[in-house]
Amino acid sequence: MKLTAVLISLIFLISCNDDPKAPDVSNIKVEVPIERFDRSFFSLDTNNLSSGLRELMKTHPDFYVDFMQQILGVSGSDTNRVTLDVCKRFISGYFPIYQELNKKYNDAGLIQSDLQHGFRYVKYYFPQYKTGKAILFVGPLDAPGVALTQSGIAIGLHQFGGRDFPAYQSMEAQQLFPEYISRRFEPQYIPANCMKAVVDEIYPDKTAGKGLIEQMIEKGKQWWLLDKFLPTTPDSIKTGYSKQQLKWCDANEGLIWNEIITSQRDLYTKDPIAVQNYIGEAPFTQSMSPASPGNIGQWVGWQIMKKFAEENSSLNVTDVLKTDARKILEGAKYKPK
Repeated sequence: MKLTAVLISLIFLISCNDDPKAPDVSNIKVEVPIERFDRSFFSLDTNNLSSGLRELMKTHPDFYVDFMQQILGVSGSDTNRVTLDVCKRFISGYFPIYQELNKKYNDAGLIQSDLQHGFRYVKYYFPQYKTGKAILFVGPLDAPGVALTQSGIAIGLHQFGGRDFPAYQSMEAQQLFPEYISRRFEPQYIPANCMKAVVDEIYPDKTAGKGLIEQMIEKGKQWWLLDKFLPTTPDSIKTGYSKQQLKWCDANEGLIWNEIITSQRDLYTKDPIAVQNYIGEAPFTQSMSPASPGNIGQWVGWQIMKKFAEENSSLNVTDVLKTDARKILEGAKYKPK
C-alpha cells in the first residue's frame, strides 16, 4: 500500500467519532470483491480495438454495457465505428489521468474494507439487502462518481483524485466543479458517497410535489439513515460541509431555524426559488451568513429527524422512515436555541 493511502487511513480513523450507540456488527459477514475495470479498459490496444473490446466484454460482462452506454454514450458493439472512434479518443485523451489515478489507487484495500464495514451496518438494519462487488472505473470528469449497478456499486475514480488533482484545475473543469464541490473529491469521501447511493436505493427521494419543510425533512431522513450506516464517520464527510461550516451550524442552530420560519412564513411553500435557496448546491445559503453552507435545509431536516427519533425511541428505523413529514415536524417539537 502506498504511504499516502496509509496516512489517509490513519487520519480518517483518528478523526472518526466513536458512537457508543452504534450496534455491534462484528459478527455480520460481508464480502465486497473489487473489480478493476479501469485497468482492463486502459490496457486496451487501440491498434487492435475490436478484439480488445470483445475480450473486455467477456472479462467484465456486468459493467461493460453500463460503461459503454451510460458513461461513454455509445452502443459498445465491437464492430460499430462510433464505438471504436469514441473509445480510441477517450483512451488517448484520458490515459494520463488514468495513470495518475492508478498510482493513487494502486491498492484498493482501504476502499474495500471501508465498504465492507459500511455494508455491515446496512445488513444490520436491512438484513435482506443484497451487497455486490465494487467496480472501479475512470470516466469523463462529468460522469457520476458513484452509481449502483445490477452487480454492485461502480466507483468513478475520476471524481476522487484529490482536491488539487491537475485535471480539476482547467477552466472547463472549474466551471463543472467549483472549489466548494471539488474539495470533496478526496479519497475519504468514497465510502460516504457509496453509502449515500445505498440510502437512495433503500429510501428514494420523496420530495416531488411537497412543500419546503416537507422536502427538508425528507432530505433529512436520508442523512439520518446515512448516520445509521456510517455511525463513526465525521459529519463533515457525510454532509460535504467544511468543519467550519458545521461549527457555524451548531453554534447558530436557533438563528438558522428562526430565519427560515421568519423569512418563509409559509413553511409549506412550493416556490422553487425558496426551495433551491435552502435545498441545493451552493457555496453558502443566500439569505444567511457567508459562513453558512449551501443545502442548509437538509441539515435542518436532519436535526428535526434526530429530535423526532429521540422523542420516539420505540420506533424502529423502517417505522421512522415511513412516518409522514408533517407528523415528524409535529412530533419532534423542534425548538432549537
